Amino acid sequence: MPEGDTVFRTARALHRAFAGAVLTASDLRVPRLAALDLAGWTVIESTSRGKHILLRLRPPTAPAGGGRVMTLHSHLGMDGAWRVYAIGERWRPRSRHLIRAVLRTTDAVAVGYQLHQLTVVPMEDEKRLVGHLGPDLLDPQWRPAEAVRRLLRHGDTAIVEALRDQRNLAGLGNVYVSELLFLRGLAPTTPVRQVPDLMGLVALAHRLITANRDRPVRTTTGSLRRGETTYVYGRRHEPCRRCGTPVEATELGDRITFWCPTCQPARSAISGGRTSAGGP
Repeated sequence: MPEGDTVFRTARALHRAFAGAVLTASDLRVPRLAALDLAGWTVIESTSRGKHILLRLRPPTAPAGGGRVMTLHSHLGMDGAWRVYAIGERWRPRSRHLIRAVLRTTDAVAVGYQLHQLTVVPMEDEKRLVGHLGPDLLDPQWRPAEAVRRLLRHGDTAIVEALRDQRNLAGLGNVYVSELLFLRGLAPTTPVRQVPDLMGLVALAHRLITANRDRPVRTTTGSLRRGETTYVYGRRHEPCRRCGTPVEATELGDRITFWCPTCQPARSAISGGRTSAGGP
């Protein structure tokens, strides 16, 4: 599942393969961009903002080192991915019907699968797409105090929902949120105003996602072995790694949250959700 660390690595892979290169061909398979040909455009850089990827390009008509810069913006959603292939390398099998974008240079091909959003805007309009986001956990200028300030504006909101809201802090998804709440001993429905140490929670989020940004296997336990990478996420009915209590899964909003009822005692009964016996 793409979260901030996955998006960060994806943007970095695109940057390494394409920065400074001229596109030789493009195929954007969404209706509004289907007629746009990016051949001849120069890739300036690729960067991430929360769960968004911003690929900045200079049109061939722009003067060298100047002119208007355009941004190819994509959001991976729940299932999206960019893959970079060498020329002649076989693409992911049986997935061609999921392709939404293809970018080519003389040395590499980038293929975007199941992209949730894909649009092209002037770089100065990026704010319209990502300006609503809270502080980015993987930004070198990460601002924890601002993240806490934004969370506190929603004092009656369940902490699970507040952490998933990208307007408060950008980069966390369901995996990290479930794991963070377990590590801090917080029931998912604890109101933000009742969280005893929001700064500590935010600091832990930053440490976890930073630790995982450079490796393909995400772990919150420290183990990279299959089946041992999380404490509660994806482990419904399995014993808690701390106390042995079966892990529960609760549907809150439109997501399944995993939690241990012993290690994360609820201050009040779970509200606004139902225990789910189905898969996430």
